[in-house]
Amino acid sequence: MALIHSFETEGNFLFRYRGQIPILLFIVAVPVIYFTDYLHQALYYQNCLLVIAVILSFLGFLIRAYTIGTTPRGTSGRNTNEQVAEQLNFSGIYSILRHPLYLGNYLMWIGIVLFTYNISFVIIVTLAYWLYYERIMFAEERFLERKFGHQYLDWSMKVPAFIPSFKRYVRSSIPFSFKSVLRREYSGVLATVLGFCFVDVFRTYFLYGQWRMNAILLIMVCVSAVMALLLRSLKHYSSLLQEQGRS
Repeated sequence: MALIHSFETEGNFLFRYRGQIPILLFIVAVPVIYFTDYLHQALYYQNCLLVIAVILSFLGFLIRAYTIGTTPRGTSGRNTNEQVAEQLNFSGIYSILRHPLYLGNYLMWIGIVLFTYNISFVIIVTLAYWLYYERIMFAEERFLERKFGHQYLDWSMKVPAFIPSFKRYVRSSIPFSFKSVLRREYSGVLATVLGFCFVDVFRTYFLYGQWRMNAILLIMVCVSAVMALLLRSLKHYSSLLQEQGRS
């Protein structure tokens, strides 16, 4: 099989199972936390990494929220079985990079990884993420190229895949929808908060032999869980969050 076909086949396979990455990440994080020497790390060093970790995850959420909030139906979906696209979006965040949701995902999860205070783990996860999603992005772009032809190719030749080029920014032609963000992003926020709690609980256990959670994180988990349950109920059992022309 030619490499171009092999990459596309692998990308489509990985695309279907990309939702399982957080589970794998949690499993791998346990031994990393266990073997990290926290006792010889300065407190100010850990505090700096904590601040950076929270900022990165929050920035990732903002990128995802802006992307979701300014895209119409038929783009930026949560489909897992196959590639789906009804139309192209060239404005807003898609005018500065081609895969904003994957950039947002990376930042949200690398913030959790950084919270382990293990820089080697951050580097390894970054490289693994790139290898994994490079195949997925390749498969997606092959699909879009076949479906939209030169319209897609002309845009992709000008806009970078993953690193934003702000000089190319074009204001979104779609008004920002806060409802879309509430309808689609509550699970991601909850998963991110749970990720930080996961690291904190295991680190506390390995250091002190006690299963306990930081009070602030506990409050954040409770608030996130309640909000997620409420928004999920509104999404499935009411029309309050529904919008015409939005995914």
